[in-house]
Amino acid sequence: MKQLLVGGLALMIAACAAPAGPYPAQHPFGGGWLLFSPEDLAAREAALATPGCPPAGWDRARLDALKAAKFDIANEAERQTLATAIMACLASPDPTVRDGIAYEALTHMLRERKLKDDTKRALLVDLTARLRAPEGLGFEQPFAALALSEVARSDRVEAFLSEDELIKLLVDAQHWFINVSDYRGFYEREGWRHGVAHGADLLMQLALNPRIDAEGLRVIVSGVGVQVAPKGHAYVFGESERLARPVLFAAARGALDEAEWTEWLMVMATPPAGVEPNGETWLAWRHNTAAFLQALYVSVTLGGDKADDVMLPGLEAALKEMP
Repeated sequence: MKQLLVGGLALMIAACAAPAGPYPAQHPFGGGWLLFSPEDLAAREAALATPGCPPAGWDRARLDALKAAKFDIANEAERQTLATAIMACLASPDPTVRDGIAYEALTHMLRERKLKDDTKRALLVDLTARLRAPEGLGFEQPFAALALSEVARSDRVEAFLSEDELIKLLVDAQHWFINVSDYRGFYEREGWRHGVAHGADLLMQLALNPRIDAEGLRVIVSGVGVQVAPKGHAYVFGESERLARPVLFAAARGALDEAEWTEWLMVMATPPAGVEPNGETWLAWRHNTAAFLQALYVSVTLGGDKADDVMLPGLEAALKEMP
């Protein structure tokens, strides 16, 4: 009887929460299924349409053909135009468009050195603006950060940004990263959001850039520290490992000395004030912090780069300090 009552109550709540109809559709913010009438489903699909995607002159069939051709565009002008235009698709709710076409196209064109410096600067301006775009369905900002990591990598491999442009990129990246509050990772059908991991990738590329000085490296390390253990959220999509990468490269480049690393790591290992031990928030903090420290420790002890060994005393002390 209890089971029947619970089941009936669930159906009543569902009936109040969504219009009845025979057409199932996944909720755009992930988790579970809601029922939509044909009219509601059509309205939802229209709401999910991404302005500017596909770009003018392109449809889905042509984009699929471009992917099949490994994003090879012989016409120089067409290639440069598409590189910036397709960035609108980073906001698409369709992962096969967002990840599989827009991001892969940009990665290919940048890594194969198919884009002019002016195009790459235009990408920098466009993607930085997308970091400040309304959150919408939650895809545009994190994928703008991931795409920016490729722009930053391109500058690292072959510098095209001025010193002022590079510093601005660092400041914009760190400011966006420390303010990330959407911690959604992966959902079936919707794919990735993964803002923290994508932001960490951007900071990693900047940490690797030899034109970022010790002060800039400290900015990166402090930014990572903000997101190591966000209050009340437990990472489950590999974020801690991704967060460790920019810190490791910053350490290898001499961001802090041994005493400074020890102090910073001990701060990471100190439970937040005012949080009840063994409560949900405390457990999330411990889970995230331990995963981060362990990721650093494994990389330092098993990696071949002796330059990051400067962290080892602090890591050992912090791990022993963890409750």
